[in-house]
Amino acid sequence: MTAVAEKTNLLGMPKAKLEAFFESLGEKRFRATQVLQWIHQWGVDDFDQMTNMSKSLREKLKEIAEVRGPEVILDKVSKDGTRKWIMRMDNGNSVETVLIPDGERGTLCVSSQIGCILDCSFCSTGKRGFNRNLTAAEVIGQVWVARKAFMPFEPGPDRPITNVVMMGMGEPLLNFENVVDAMNLMMEDLAYGISKRRVTLSTAGVVPGIDRLGEVTDVSLAISLHAPNDELRSQLVPLNKKYPIAELLAATRRYLSRLPDKRKVTIEYTVIEGTNDDPALAHELAALLRDLPCKINLIPFNPFPESDYRRPSMNATRRFQAVLNEAGYIATIRTPRGDDIDAACGQLVGQVEDRTRRSQRYIQVQQIQP
Repeated sequence: MTAVAEKTNLLGMPKAKLEAFFESLGEKRFRATQVLQWIHQWGVDDFDQMTNMSKSLREKLKEIAEVRGPEVILDKVSKDGTRKWIMRMDNGNSVETVLIPDGERGTLCVSSQIGCILDCSFCSTGKRGFNRNLTAAEVIGQVWVARKAFMPFEPGPDRPITNVVMMGMGEPLLNFENVVDAMNLMMEDLAYGISKRRVTLSTAGVVPGIDRLGEVTDVSLAISLHAPNDELRSQLVPLNKKYPIAELLAATRRYLSRLPDKRKVTIEYTVIEGTNDDPALAHELAALLRDLPCKINLIPFNPFPESDYRRPSMNATRRFQAVLNEAGYIATIRTPRGDDIDAACGQLVGQVEDRTRRSQRYIQVQQIQP
């Protein structure tokens, strides 16, 4: 029996790759512009509806290509308006994507991997293990699905998704090419047209990946820090044993130095009762970051069943914040959103067939290459 050739999914192709695809078919490069708009601006996945292309080209595309996004298996809205999608990917595993509305702003939290290998102690995603990287189509497909949920879409100030953060399941710098392709589509005027200042990649500290990122894009950067010294951070973020704080902050400064504007990095600090919420640590953090253009986002820990950590009191979090504010930093406390549907920061788990052994995690972290 002759095997059926796998169709090319056009959903994850940024403009340059889509132009190359059409050139390989003997077509003009402008076809990429047409298809980008059909897919990403108008949410069309049926080539027959792309009526500004010839019928013969549409028939050819139906034979060799497809526009296929993730399958939505759950679409749930929190009492505070936060919306969570669980999306099934090709191998039966799933990821979670969250939209957080805040006035005129809508921030979409996008996953980059099925599970996560880093196993940060305060994050439920890593407790489920790791399966694989998402393809570019699966990464941008989360944006595509969320956008389609608000169709018909009209470009303008009332768009439901104004910001995207690569802050969902997984470490985005360990899925480098696919994440960069997806972010390019997010910023592409013919697709989603989101400003580079409103697309943010959050990393636990893959230092070579930060340097590589600075060579190809100028999206905003967030650093998942959570501690002001190596001893504590290595307990919370095992990756710190490979790339300690000094190396991480040096790479962050190099990244900021390449940006064409005076942008700040966001420092993410999950506040955990009795672990990293002592005001003395806030003073230490203020001293550590004194030469880094940054703003600090304090995130009260969101509990999950596998963790013994506890959420700090608001008074403790505010005391921590006050130290940073008095030192001259912009330090904000993130209001927990969507925790009634397990959509808050650190709670995303999806469905992960773990392909790692917990005893191998440290070895794999030591071998990480972006």
